[in-house]
Amino acid sequence: MIVELENVEKHYQGVHALQKLNLTLKQGDVLGLFGHNGAGKTTTIKLILGLIQASSGQVRVFGKDPMGDNAHNLRRQLGFLQENVSFYQQMTGAEVLNYFAKLKGCSKIQTTALLEQVGLSHVAKRRVKTYSKGMRQRLGLAQALLGQPKLLLLDEPTVGLDPIATHGFYQSIANLKEHGSTIILCSHVLAGVEKYIDRALILGQGQLLAEGQLSELSQQTGLPVVVHLKGANLQLPDHLHADATWVNNGVQLRVSQQEKMTLLQQIMAISGLEDINIQMPTLEDIYTHYTNQLQYAEIN
Repeated sequence: MIVELENVEKHYQGVHALQKLNLTLKQGDVLGLFGHNGAGKTTTIKLILGLIQASSGQVRVFGKDPMGDNAHNLRRQLGFLQENVSFYQQMTGAEVLNYFAKLKGCSKIQTTALLEQVGLSHVAKRRVKTYSKGMRQRLGLAQALLGQPKLLLLDEPTVGLDPIATHGFYQSIANLKEHGSTIILCSHVLAGVEKYIDRALILGQGQLLAEGQLSELSQQTGLPVVVHLKGANLQLPDHLHADATWVNNGVQLRVSQQEKMTLLQQIMAISGLEDINIQMPTLEDIYTHYTNQLQYAEIN
């Protein structure tokens, strides 16, 4: 296993930042780590990086204690990008990346390729103080990718990136996964993440709210499938009228995920049908469901 957390807890002066968290990641896994501010995401990342000690439980990275005697060599296999990235302002982008490459024992040849990959080769000789926020974020991505890390931890990696740069970033993630890298990705932009992750882990106030593949979590929530039928003169069967909401140029139906195929078979023969749009529960829907459950439990 690449990462193993067993009954891990972290307390700060009476505050339970993390409560009995269990997690395993194998080679090539891409995990989406989600939760509100203060949910425990950063604490989890710091524990894996070996920056803090767990109050109880066991943390293992590549089978070893990330705070043990071999921590220095272990960290050479890691890549990390924090949310608010900061670099030496008077150095050029190339100098910054070469500096981190030396620390990590990487070839300078790789820095040139990474600057090209993140779209900064044309400003490599400019000082970082002249970079925009998005450019600094891309430099941070290049730093995190040095050495083709076996474990990559990314905290809000697409902050400040335009759509083209964001697409390029996720292409880099896909390439790293193909080469066996394990990735933990934290993001508040849920809509852009779901098709790139294998599993999601949702935290709330230090507690594990849900963990698993999106298809599994979607089934567990019981959230409905929304089907939009378009047509100016739709003739719905009588038994569908009770669940139908009439909207401009069509009808909206909500059914359970188990009833989706039966409904589709029924509506294909509807007179006046011009188009069908099927909306499955999204990652944002799943996240909202579990966080609302936590809030409801607190109130009651």
